[in-house]
Amino acid sequence: MIKKQVNTVTNSGNTAIKSEQKTEGNSFFSWLLVLALLGAWLSVGVVWFDLVDYSALGGVYDADGDGDFDVEDAKVLLGLIEKPVTVASTENPLGERESTSHSPHGSASDAEPSLEFKTEESRPANQISPELPPTTQPVPTSVSTPESITETTEFKEEPSVESKEEKEAKKKKPKLLNKFDKTIKSEINAAEKLRNKGKFEESLRAFEALVQKFPQSPRCRYGKAQAEDDLAEKIHSNEMLLKAVNTYREVAELPDVPPDLIKATLKRRAERQQFLGRTRGSLATSEKLVQIFPEDISLKNDLGVAHLLLGDNKGAKRIYEEVLARAPHDGFAKVHYGFILKSENKIAESIPYLREGLESGEPGTDDGRFYFHLGDALQRTGDKSAYDWYEAGHRQGHFASVWQRSLYNVPGLRAQPWWMAEETRYTALVKMLERNWLTIRDEALSVLDSNSGQFLPEDEYLRETGDWGQFTLWQQGRKVASSCRYVPKTCALLEHYPEATSCKRGQIKFSVMQAGTHVWPHTGPTNCRLRMHLGLVIPSKGCRIRCTNQTRSWEEGKVLIFDDSFEHEVWQEAESYRLIFIVDVWHPQLTQLQRQTLSPI
Repeated sequence: MIKKQVNTVTNSGNTAIKSEQKTEGNSFFSWLLVLALLGAWLSVGVVWFDLVDYSALGGVYDADGDGDFDVEDAKVLLGLIEKPVTVASTENPLGERESTSHSPHGSASDAEPSLEFKTEESRPANQISPELPPTTQPVPTSVSTPESITETTEFKEEPSVESKEEKEAKKKKPKLLNKFDKTIKSEINAAEKLRNKGKFEESLRAFEALVQKFPQSPRCRYGKAQAEDDLAEKIHSNEMLLKAVNTYREVAELPDVPPDLIKATLKRRAERQQFLGRTRGSLATSEKLVQIFPEDISLKNDLGVAHLLLGDNKGAKRIYEEVLARAPHDGFAKVHYGFILKSENKIAESIPYLREGLESGEPGTDDGRFYFHLGDALQRTGDKSAYDWYEAGHRQGHFASVWQRSLYNVPGLRAQPWWMAEETRYTALVKMLERNWLTIRDEALSVLDSNSGQFLPEDEYLRETGDWGQFTLWQQGRKVASSCRYVPKTCALLEHYPEATSCKRGQIKFSVMQAGTHVWPHTGPTNCRLRMHLGLVIPSKGCRIRCTNQTRSWEEGKVLIFDDSFEHEVWQEAESYRLIFIVDVWHPQLTQLQRQTLSPI
């Protein structure tokens, strides 16, 4: 009996221990379940009731990859939507690549890219280069090139320490909110988030509502301007972009606008005015910025660019002289000041400014135009280091090769200095020119002999010595009717050849060069054209043209064809004048769409 009781007690004790253990296990899993349910309901609350301050959570629970935790992240965590996949962006359909910002349009004549500022950007094609000219000096080591830049990554276990530069960058983060805007930060962030996600129409409506609700809020109005700006780019609307320009102005005119916001809004306004071709308006905005922030050298430099874009080289020169007086080592000011000196044909004076500006490596100096004109200035002073700078420009991606230095290019076009008629597919045009060369010559001679002033002197500082005149019939794809009245038969012959008459990046003209003329080595502005030379009056000896490292001579009644985006040079050492007829044609590999849509040069 006693034994049975003992067994009963023992069994009861074991049962109690098992029950206690089971209870502890159940309690542990119950708490896990409670925590899980709380997490799920929190996510549901985020989705349906917008309970979370997104900016406070940052990127800790960033499930959709947009940099913060928000409604979309909660939906991902709940399995309502799939996590998005990042897709690479695509390039423009035309494929034209041109040089970096503030690049000039080149002249459509024989000239190099002109000493004139334009807003169109450019990037040369990556094409196979012919044999390079010999160089006697190494490429300047102070110029950064892809070969000279190396990057190493070390993995260390110790925690990272913020560098001085990183700390300064955080300190310099622009402050765009005034005291009132801070009180409505969550509403601004919600509208801004739509814009950051590319929902520009929704963002614009949200900011418009905020501006109506808080008309004195600078940040709300700035957000509206940005949304209009983004939407204009999306739908390709100048009208919408003009609205953005006006809204940026309204922001700066409001009371209690933080200085950083004034600077950001007016800088963007100047850029978009420039884009719209409102260069005078952009200049006025830049002047206002300099008045408000006189100590900001970068704004002063931007003002100089605004003067250049307006064609006011004297105004730009004055600005950069003021900058260099205050900041004598400013690389941006140096390259632009050197560029202006070069435009004034002050070749030797321009060299140190262009060289030192490029060597500085400062933002805005790595521009193909500056490599181009430094090399050109060095060539004209007999300095063989010119080709070292051309090589550096090529390695930086500004030139297709050391020889081919045009800045307005379409990539992938066949690149060779000299062409045969059969290669161009314009044999009918070539045959017509050679068949009618006497008619063309006689009309040109009648104009030349009449002393009517139709032959104008070359005025782009391409001549070292001598006289060189040109009489233009088509310019940028447009017929010069007043000129064709003097040579009606020649113009009538050409009307049937649109590859020449519609070439917006070229000319059709007569060229007369007197004895004793030497034309400096130079390149044309674009790889989009080929140039035909029809010999009309050619002295028996003394006239020759070099393109890259191949030199040829003209023949009367025969057509020479070359690509003038490659370096070429001319000597006229005969005893009488040389007369030729120049016909530019589209590069044969350009599509009809490209020919129709490429901008004129």
